[in-house]
Amino acid sequence: MRSKLKDFLDSKVTLYNQPSFIVKDPVCIPHSFNIKQDIEIAGFFAAIFAWGNRTTIINKAKELLQRMDNAPYQFCLHHKETDLKKLLGFKHRTFNDTDLLYFISFLQHHYQQHASLESAFTKGFSVKEATVEKALAGFYTYFFSLPHVPLRSRKHIANPLTQSSCKRLNMFLRWMVRTDNNGVDFGIWKKIKPAQLVCPLDVHVARVARGLNLLHRTQTDWAAALELTSYLKTLDAADPVKYDFALFGLGVMENY
Repeated sequence: MRSKLKDFLDSKVTLYNQPSFIVKDPVCIPHSFNIKQDIEIAGFFAAIFAWGNRTTIINKAKELLQRMDNAPYQFCLHHKETDLKKLLGFKHRTFNDTDLLYFISFLQHHYQQHASLESAFTKGFSVKEATVEKALAGFYTYFFSLPHVPLRSRKHIANPLTQSSCKRLNMFLRWMVRTDNNGVDFGIWKKIKPAQLVCPLDVHVARVARGLNLLHRTQTDWAAALELTSYLKTLDAADPVKYDFALFGLGVMENY
């Protein structure tokens, strides 16, 4: 039974993990860039915006990057106070310009001291960890370590310690960490292993996973994301999150 299921899911990974997937997915946003830091920042915002309609998510991410002169790294690192006026009025669902200005201030603070956003996720994180739980919890603490954090902005960064499924951050980590020759995920971060990733879990993926008996927990939370990932590791221990392509494709493209 498991071998048949693995063959089925592997066929769906092959179907969706290819360049044609990029165009209509938020991952197209970081694919517009070549510089590592631009890829990180564009990918981060695209992931943070990734709830709701995918076309809207992509358009909003493009709008933000245009306001940043399509040079997000240079903007975050070198902007002057007057440049921030370009960001005023930006809004995507519950994310507004108050949140955006804090995000920009964090990114400037971080990149003034580090060459990559990877180090923001790997403070105190070890290759011995079973999953990225500590990486995500550490990132939350670090992200909100600046003075004068707007209270409203905390809801936009998930934390596994509050039982959030952390879908958007897990998707971002998949983009940055997973590596293969198919051209969708970037594989530009090396301090986290693909085996440590947790499957991005949203309502579509959870529905498909429960329908295939990969997931039994009724809540769509962190424990559920771990349960699903644990099962996926029995199919591919080194790269369990490749099956995100299959589950997402079945749920969204095929309405499985």
